[in-house]
Amino acid sequence: MFRKVCTVKSIFGAVHSSTEASVASNVSPRVQQFRELLNRTSDNDMLTDSYGRHHTYLRISVTERCNLRCLYCMPAEGVKLTKNEGILKTDEIIKIADLFVKEGVNKIRLTGGEPTVRKDIVDIISNLKQLPGLRQVAITTNGLTLPRQLPSLQRAGLDAINISLDTLREKRFEQFTRRKGWSRVMAAIDLAIQLDYKPVKVNCVVMKNFNDDEIVDFVTLTKDRPIDVRFIEYMPFQGNEWNQNKMIPFKDMKQLIRDTYPDLQRLPNDYNDTSKAYHVPGFTGQIGFITSMSEHFCSSCNRLRITADGNLKVCLFEGKGEVSLRDALRNGASDDTLKEMIGAAVRRKKKQHAGMFNLSKMENRPMILIGVEKKVVRNYNYLRVNVSRQHLMIGAGLEFKISETARAFSSLSHVDPSGKASMVDVGSKVDTKRVAIARGIVQVDSNISKLIAENNVKKGDVLTVAQLAGIMAAKRASNLIPLCHPLPLTYANVSLRLDEESHRVEITAEVRCTGKTGVEMEALTAVSVAALTVYDMCKYAASPNSMKITDIVLVSKTGGTKGNFYRD
Repeated sequence: MFRKVCTVKSIFGAVHSSTEASVASNVSPRVQQFRELLNRTSDNDMLTDSYGRHHTYLRISVTERCNLRCLYCMPAEGVKLTKNEGILKTDEIIKIADLFVKEGVNKIRLTGGEPTVRKDIVDIISNLKQLPGLRQVAITTNGLTLPRQLPSLQRAGLDAINISLDTLREKRFEQFTRRKGWSRVMAAIDLAIQLDYKPVKVNCVVMKNFNDDEIVDFVTLTKDRPIDVRFIEYMPFQGNEWNQNKMIPFKDMKQLIRDTYPDLQRLPNDYNDTSKAYHVPGFTGQIGFITSMSEHFCSSCNRLRITADGNLKVCLFEGKGEVSLRDALRNGASDDTLKEMIGAAVRRKKKQHAGMFNLSKMENRPMILIGVEKKVVRNYNYLRVNVSRQHLMIGAGLEFKISETARAFSSLSHVDPSGKASMVDVGSKVDTKRVAIARGIVQVDSNISKLIAENNVKKGDVLTVAQLAGIMAAKRASNLIPLCHPLPLTYANVSLRLDEESHRVEITAEVRCTGKTGVEMEALTAVSVAALTVYDMCKYAASPNSMKITDIVLVSKTGGTKGNFYRD
């Protein structure tokens, strides 16, 4: 996270007020919004996002494993779990939790997977309870093992409990969860009541034509029990085959209940509550509705999530953009660095999620792995960038002056443990035959296409000149890319083909060598420079909108210890 340490200045360095006023009046609304955001957001408040939401509630997944296979949570084919060494260790969980609590988090909920399958769950709760300022430690569980575990969890300091139960019928439970155990869950609810948890919250995901005929039965369950049944709208996650027809919106559920209990009454809610609370007068317990799909509550969201493998997830429906706190910790990041990372992620949180129709089409993990992004990069080194004498340029001629050491965590291989740029030592590698092929496209308009075909471009023969430029670039890749190894190429060729029907120049480069490292960069550089040459030779005969360089990709590589690669 870069820190702003002075006011915004024009690119020409003027600092007097008239210049600043002029800059402010000419910048785009987007840049002006960004500038105002930086001015009003405290660097020390890592838990407040750009919309003023302060996050005091942290959900920590302690495992990806579960002893049930619920339809809405786990795809029928199962999921690929993170290896044990990739899951946060107990001390890492406590370290991360302590950092958040010191910054203002006052409630932590442990989730999974199924958190009670983690062998050290009692120790985790006990250690969390020692954190000054943490008011509540809660858990969300399917209840299967609670009849024997709950006394120990309570002694460790567990303050609140949510038990997931989607049906009051034993056979249907087995259909819903693909496992047995309904009687144990019911026993867990009764035990929690006996141990004086008030209220015991029961989470019920409602699905049309599956358990919607039990909604009233769940309400009746609150008549003599101090429980809070929360009806959850069916939400889209990867693998649960969500569609609108399976979801029953809050208003429909409420009306169905009022057909039996017409005096159903609304109860007051706290600002950050996710559940809309109701009760039937005279009943001991109450009910609630979690309306993530039909009436989202994003404007009051105060929740952040840590996944089992240590990713920070600022929104339940965030498919991408997660930050690996685990990798930062394991590479020696300081508390200040972690806080910068967290603060940057929180400030990127969107105003609201995309809505149920868009969410159903977006990539997100199965609910059991919620927040574990599909393409998370593992084994991060951390890059320490000293920007004390540099500037961050942000559109429309604005400049933000930077100080402090900024750190970013990435999988960059050309970074040594101290954070400095370093060329990879390949001296111990064995020489092998290496081949790489890359391709790219320059899209042109019909006029340019005709000029190239007729070899009538004023600067000369476009395809031949671009071919030579690409070959020369392949041989000089190490001069252009700072940490790229110089290699004795044995072959380099670039071919360009004009497709007159689609008005585009197709570029292919093949590079070979016998050496200790691959020639992918040489092939990609050859295509890139050839494409730029085409662009340069044709630009005076075209408008900027009529040409576009696109689809530069590595097609294949062979040789080396990592194996071969072929793009479909």
